[in-house]
Amino acid sequence: MENLFNSELKVINMGLEEFAETLKERGTQVIHVRWQPPAMGDDNLLSLLDKLK
Repeated sequence: MENLFNSELKVINMGLEEFAETLKERGTQVIHVRWQPPAMGDDNLLSLLDKLK
């Protein structure tokens, strides 16, 4: 466990890009993944999209 906390932090960020930017400003290695919920979380739109499969 000690090795984990004494090693360099590397982050994969999903969602809020501002979080990744803040980490980068502090010198942390960050990979930002642009992700959002399917159909922006709208259940009606999601059910319509499912019918297209």
